Amino acid sequence: MGSQQFRCKACDGEGLLMDDESWRYTCTVCRGDGFVSKYENQDEVAIGHVDENKRYLD
Repeated sequence: MGSQQFRCKACDGEGLLMDDESWRYTCTVCRGDGFVSKYENQDEVAIGHVDENKRYLD
């Protein structure tokens, strides 16, 4: 891990998040990488398609 990368606090470095129904999906903070760069631009994050329960659809 370089000096400009930090473990993602949202997914604890796993790259996946889990909702209350145990659905696992790619972390939207680190984009599934598990690490967040200190200089990463947050404006580039695109919101994906979701269903009526706010679950991400691929």
